[in-house]
Amino acid sequence: MKGGAILLAALAMTACGSRPNADPPVIPPNKVTDFKYLYARNCAGCHGADGKGGAAISLGDPVYLAIADDATINHITANGVPGTAMPAFAQNTGGMLADDQIDVITRGIRAWAKPDALHDVNPPPYAAQNPGDPARGAGVYDVYCKSCHGAEGRGGKASSIVDSSFLALVSDQNLRTTVIVGRPEMGAPDWRGNVPGNPMSPQDVSDVVAWLSAQRGQPKLEGQIR
Repeated sequence: MKGGAILLAALAMTACGSRPNADPPVIPPNKVTDFKYLYARNCAGCHGADGKGGAAISLGDPVYLAIADDATINHITANGVPGTAMPAFAQNTGGMLADDQIDVITRGIRAWAKPDALHDVNPPPYAAQNPGDPARGAGVYDVYCKSCHGAEGRGGKASSIVDSSFLALVSDQNLRTTVIVGRPEMGAPDWRGNVPGNPMSPQDVSDVVAWLSAQRGQPKLEGQIR
């Protein structure tokens, strides 16, 4: 009997020693700090893998990274843009991410910036420094935008940019950012390329954005898609 007890104890010790290692601890969702994971889960669906090729503006675009500083990227990620498709991600604004996760995303996006990518060319600032003039903006539109977007913005080689559904989904700042940065993946140039050798001035950008903004709520013209 005594020998049997010793045998059982030995078997028990052998079994314990052969058990696989315990599973690693599960990391709570609000403690994940891997940029690639956070970006893929929260940003890539709209802005594309590695900040390129998505439905929304490319966050990895060198022009975007030249005009949008850390505070701007952090604020937009945390708070979203009310009234548009850009949601708020911070927990204190109804999202799912902790503040340090927002910081990780900000640093990861900023890490895509390449020094001297614009070769000392200064783009118009991210935020307007002076109010735009819609009346002057109509003339700016004719010079820089009409050749692609058609008369009065109703579509040509490129799509309409005065469609009420489109304008309802974008903020004035989004319009400004797109005018400056362009959408290269869609063939839309940045502020330098609409008229070769004649880049848009900061005031040109402000004025054409003011003109576009003024089209919100305008009656639809005959022949436009309803």
